[in-house]
Amino acid sequence: MLKKNLLINIIQLSCVMFIFFLISCNSQKEITADELFDHVTYLASDSLKGRLTGSPGDSLAALYIRDDLLSCGFVPATGKGFQRFSVTGNIYAGNNNSLSIHEKSYTLNEDFMPLAFSSDTFLSADVVFAGYGFNIHNDSVEWNDYEDLNVKDKWVMILRADPDIDKSESRFESCSSDIDKALMAKDMGATGILLVSGNTFDPQDLLEPLNSEYQSIDIPAIRIKRYIADIILSGSGKKIEELEKQINKTEKPHSFPTGTHISARSEIIREMSGTRNVVMILPGEIDSLKDEFLIIGAHFDHLGMGGTGSSSRTPDTIAVHYGADDNASGIGAMLELAEKFALTPGSHPRSIVCIAFSGEEKGLLGSKYFTENPLIDLAEINAMINLDMLGRLQETNILQVSGAGTATRMKGIINSINDSSILELTVSDEGYGPSDHSSFYAKDIPVLFFSTGAHLDYHTPSDTHDKINYEGMVKVTSFIFEIAEFLASDPERLKFTESGPSSDLSRQMRRRGLTLGIMPDFAGNIKNGLRADLVTPGRPADLGGMKKGDIITAINGKRITNIQDYMFRMGQLEKGQTINVDVLRDSTKILLLIQL
Repeated sequence: MLKKNLLINIIQLSCVMFIFFLISCNSQKEITADELFDHVTYLASDSLKGRLTGSPGDSLAALYIRDDLLSCGFVPATGKGFQRFSVTGNIYAGNNNSLSIHEKSYTLNEDFMPLAFSSDTFLSADVVFAGYGFNIHNDSVEWNDYEDLNVKDKWVMILRADPDIDKSESRFESCSSDIDKALMAKDMGATGILLVSGNTFDPQDLLEPLNSEYQSIDIPAIRIKRYIADIILSGSGKKIEELEKQINKTEKPHSFPTGTHISARSEIIREMSGTRNVVMILPGEIDSLKDEFLIIGAHFDHLGMGGTGSSSRTPDTIAVHYGADDNASGIGAMLELAEKFALTPGSHPRSIVCIAFSGEEKGLLGSKYFTENPLIDLAEINAMINLDMLGRLQETNILQVSGAGTATRMKGIINSINDSSILELTVSDEGYGPSDHSSFYAKDIPVLFFSTGAHLDYHTPSDTHDKINYEGMVKVTSFIFEIAEFLASDPERLKFTESGPSSDLSRQMRRRGLTLGIMPDFAGNIKNGLRADLVTPGRPADLGGMKKGDIITAINGKRITNIQDYMFRMGQLEKGQTINVDVLRDSTKILLLIQL
């Protein structure tokens, strides 16, 4: 009798627990402001210290996201749900850096330091002064600092910035960066570059921290203090401050041999850091569609403590850059969508893949790595939805939606689902944008990108959790769920259509001169060349015969090894000019003639 009563009690308790579970699931099924708040406040907390790619905070964020998806019923796409890859972490000057003039040695980090794009090389040679290091011939500027100057196998000392330093707009903008000047000196035959700041440009004459974005240009490049430059110039009786004033005033080149011989060695240490994407799958509910996928993605990395070279908009402030909107908000929305899919029967005949990307702030590194090393069949992806900065919905209720032109039916799907009394959509066709969906668009996958837009706290320590509009996030995330549910359920696959790069994203390239009309591989997945991840129809590259996937190795016979080479070469060209472009296509060398 006791056993029978115990069995009855167990059955009754199990029934109560099951009912409680159902009630609990039903309450969690809805997207709530409280849960969004919990996700954002943790990810944007002091303990994660800004989630810098490859940092402990970045790792804690990945664990949090993985564990939350596990609790919803998602399963790892591989291993424990992490896709590991490496990125450049710390970059610093090695112990082998040296500089000596007239047999006197000078001190690293006090008198000089190597630049991030320097090679690890020793050079002992004469020094020539080449003004601002320009060789410009166009309608607005004629300026050649190298005319009648022999720089072959020599150090070239160059002023930083340009003569328009006090003007709101510079005629020299497209060629006044340190890297452009170094590449030009190398083109002219120099085997080493010394860069120095004039007093007008930088009265404090500070040696800036190294920037990890650059790659080696294969010759030594060293930043020297003004007093070191004056020592090199001592035989000429001139000083950097005077030369800067003279050139700025006359607006004419002034170059000459200094008569000084120097010896220097540069060494750059690049430490690699491990990071990881989180990739989790909720298997589809219908056998005929479960091998197809809908990807919902968002990046979780941010800027850490900020500082020079971090892309912080307050680079002089070293403080936690919380990244509540960018992009704890996108991750929070992704986790709420994941939970709702898991608890809504019939919502996902296709499999749902949630991917939290690292390395977005360093150039879409995580999404690039995934699309180059996919854990699922890319050909079976119906669409990729990217969530980036969803936390600042304003009173106007405007939600930005990009990618509507990347599939034949996409715009109609969006319009049929939206209730304009709740959200006002700003819809753009372009599939290429400043976030992780671009990596998927480059693989001919339909994409949608959702954002509530930029604000003054963007990339500053002021992007904090208390400024997030959580009720607004509920509206936005609920709308995205309806879109995602349709894309996960509709038996008819989307058909990819090309909708080229937006004008906003081309702005940086346009500032540097003309473009071929390609989306270049910014992540540098190809070594010793630059891959065209997209070729825009009707633009010069397309008209000249370039194909998506071609690897550009030279322009007008001058080598292209990476994005910085490409941007530099394009900055030297003129509209209407016909150029020859060497490309590798399926390991075959092809020469293209392209008119700009």
